[in-house]
Amino acid sequence: MLVNVLFYGFAVLAVLGAVGLILFRHPMNGAMSFIVTLISLAGLYALLSAKLIFALQLIVYAGAIMSLIVFIIMFLNIQAEDLPREEMKLVNILVGVVLVSPVALFLGKIVNSLPNITADLVGNDFGGVKPVGLVLYRDWLVPFEIVSILLLVSLVGAVVLAGKRGTGK
Repeated sequence: MLVNVLFYGFAVLAVLGAVGLILFRHPMNGAMSFIVTLISLAGLYALLSAKLIFALQLIVYAGAIMSLIVFIIMFLNIQAEDLPREEMKLVNILVGVVLVSPVALFLGKIVNSLPNITADLVGNDFGGVKPVGLVLYRDWLVPFEIVSILLLVSLVGAVVLAGKRGTGK
C-alpha cells in the first residue's frame, strides 16, 4: 500500500515538474521544476530497488548537471525584459493538449485492458554497479562521451555570451 502511494506521489511530482518546465517563463523557474522532476525520477528508481541508478540520478543529474545549468542561468543574468514575448502561449498549449489527448486516451485503454498479474519484472542484480557499468561503457560509451562534450560546449558558449553581453559588444 505504501509503495503504491509513493509511486503515485513521485509520478505526479514528475509530471508537475515537467509541466512547470514548459509553463514557467523564466529559465530559473524552469530549472527548479526540472530539478523536481529529476528528484521524483530518483524516487521511482528507489522504488525499483535500483540503488546505483538512484544514487547516480541524485548525484550526477539532480546535483552536478543541474548545478551547472543553474550556474549558467545565473551567469547569464537573464532579466524579464530579455525574455521573448509569448502572446500565443496559451493557444499553443491548448493545441498541444488537443493533439496529445487521443494518444493518452488510447494508451489508457491499452493499460486498462492488460491483465492484473503481479510478476518479478527485474532480476536480482538490477541497478547494480556491474550491470550498469557494463552497459554504460560497453554499449553506450560514444553517446556518454558525446553528452559530456555537449555539456562542456554549452558551458563555454554561456561564458562567451555573457562576456560579449557584459562588455557591450
